[in-house]
Amino acid sequence: MIRLLLGISLLIGGGLPAGAAMAQEPASIPFFQQAVADGTLPPMQDRLPETPLVVPLLDGQTIGRYGGELRSLIDRPADVKLMFVYGYARLVGYNTALEIEPDIVEKLDVEEGRIFTFTLRRGHRWSDGAPFTSEDFRYWWEDVANNRKLSPAGPPAALLVDGEMPVVTFPDEVTVRYEWSMPNPNFLPHLAGAAPLVIYRPAHYLKPFHEEYVDLSGMNKVQRIKFKAWASKHNRLDNVYKFDNPDLPTLQPWQNTTSAPANRFVGERNPYFHRVDAEGKQLPYIDRMILSVSEGKLISAKAAAGDSDLQARALNLKDATFLKENEKRSDYKILLWPTVRGSHIALYPNLNASDPMWRDLMRDVRFRRALSLAIDREEINDVLFFGLASEGNNAVQKQSVFYSEDLRTRWSGLDLEKASALLDEIGLTARNKEGIRLLPNGEPLAIIVETAGESTEQTDVLELIRDSWREVGVKLYTKPSQRSVFRNRIFSGETIMSVWSGYENGAPTPRSSPAILAPTSQQSYQWPKWGQFFETKGRSGEAPDMPAAIRLNELYAEWLYAGTDEARSRIWREMLDIHVDQQFSIGLVGGILQPIVVKNHLKNVPEKAIFNWDPGAHFGIYHPDLFWFDTQAE
Repeated sequence: MIRLLLGISLLIGGGLPAGAAMAQEPASIPFFQQAVADGTLPPMQDRLPETPLVVPLLDGQTIGRYGGELRSLIDRPADVKLMFVYGYARLVGYNTALEIEPDIVEKLDVEEGRIFTFTLRRGHRWSDGAPFTSEDFRYWWEDVANNRKLSPAGPPAALLVDGEMPVVTFPDEVTVRYEWSMPNPNFLPHLAGAAPLVIYRPAHYLKPFHEEYVDLSGMNKVQRIKFKAWASKHNRLDNVYKFDNPDLPTLQPWQNTTSAPANRFVGERNPYFHRVDAEGKQLPYIDRMILSVSEGKLISAKAAAGDSDLQARALNLKDATFLKENEKRSDYKILLWPTVRGSHIALYPNLNASDPMWRDLMRDVRFRRALSLAIDREEINDVLFFGLASEGNNAVQKQSVFYSEDLRTRWSGLDLEKASALLDEIGLTARNKEGIRLLPNGEPLAIIVETAGESTEQTDVLELIRDSWREVGVKLYTKPSQRSVFRNRIFSGETIMSVWSGYENGAPTPRSSPAILAPTSQQSYQWPKWGQFFETKGRSGEAPDMPAAIRLNELYAEWLYAGTDEARSRIWREMLDIHVDQQFSIGLVGGILQPIVVKNHLKNVPEKAIFNWDPGAHFGIYHPDLFWFDTQAE
């Protein structure tokens, strides 16, 4: 359950008051010694906010030493954003109990669930040394989010409560207030996410690229013509989450220093980072985070050869045995962290497909149920996951209070006879000489399942599904593409079915947002146009026109205003029931163990943890800024 800690500046579990932590002069950081000696950088105590965040150690963690380069492998340049994800500096963030607490902000006050007052840390600075103040929040709200040239659709839909945007005020340089007339239970989870809602920007850096802050009279004709494209340049430079602009100041523990495109991205420690350990030493301990781009299918081999200090990206459970065999040779250990997605892999029938025939077919619940019943999940589990996975729907895992066997198993058991009967009932009775059913237009019933081309695991799963679907007269073809192309094809309706991971949070509580269960996001691949309609407040996309989808939106709206956990639980259960019954996404297996490669001299990586995107940010909630290298042990 999310617990809001109001009016505090320390993470739960202890941590010394700032004054106590700094009573003794902490050791300087060797990485910055020359810059401090030259006078180009202030000493540590002058780089920290007046009240830094003291981060307590988790069980098994120890005070670390400075230095070292943390190497990890990524399978595409766009994943440089993992520096931002793993750094996990957020206005408020989840702790390991998945409670939300202040982080970047010193204090948070919440009144009636609708008025949120943030108090910033005095003396906090951006990575380039410029002050971090309420002006950075004002700039984003007034000059970015509400500037039609920069944000044509207006502020993010995540800030909407029943169509109402917040009233945002900035009483002084360390105070920011967001106020709605009704409760907004989603606001803090949006701020704490792995890919968060970022409601501030480095105003001092971006203002010179904004028309409101540039004196055109001082420009010549050519300069004025070039400046007409100021909005596109501003948006290109303002890549807070993408993390690919090395000139953009950050509040993360490491700042990317490498411009894209590149095959090796180097993040260097932020000299003004706001966190310290219990001895008052500024974090992070590690000097550099290095992300090297590699072919995805080679990452497990490179990790086994010792080319990564911390690796989870592109590793699957099937790699665990191979990785285990190379532990001693390459001086690392393998950890297995359980995942809590609703389903590790799921199929997404595109209910917004552009082709009328396919759209009608995908919207027929009998068709979706038939496809689910014709999948041999036990075979998938045995062949690819050593029988260790949980077979069933894209629903919730056993860690959730909403778990039931019915939610996991309804319409998900292998039943080829029932699947065939449903397809017959639809009218798909004619077959060709190969036994493949014929569509209304006379063509074979061949479903093209599109992938992002990044996971051999997904491809292997589709190979197994192909065999069982063939038995009920359905052909399956796989079409890989790059992730950006993959998503754009889904959004436009060109894709009729895709494969992706299931719901990130498979262990929700009553206070977890059920937004993912309703058509609220274009990123929900079963109804991208309905999600876009919600996100753009009706300016783009299509309004939902299926009763079940409309009901999900109604239930989500009810949850937003529910005043008790009992009411929220009732809503969650009905939404989960609708999803399972309708098979809007077709789950396969869940509860997968994620292998983690950790070099033996890398310390403070938890032995036991969950591996989840949101909440969790993969490694983020375990504070990689506390990880350190014990070089003396080598």
